[in-house]
Amino acid sequence: MPGAPHPSGFHPHLPGFTHNFLGKALGATMWFFIFYRVRQDGGKLIGRHPFHDDAHGHGHSEHH
Repeated sequence: MPGAPHPSGFHPHLPGFTHNFLGKALGATMWFFIFYRVRQDGGKLIGRHPFHDDAHGHGHSEHH
């Protein structure tokens, strides 16, 4: 029963507005940072490295 008192006398209080706001703000900041890093470095996480891409031919000459 949700509103019943706990037998040990434990009565937790709801978090205040400040804690609620800070928790949501810090959580959102964390996720924005994670998505930003995935956007910047996501290819490296799944195995696409820019130095393995030889399609452009940079750094290789025809006469070795």
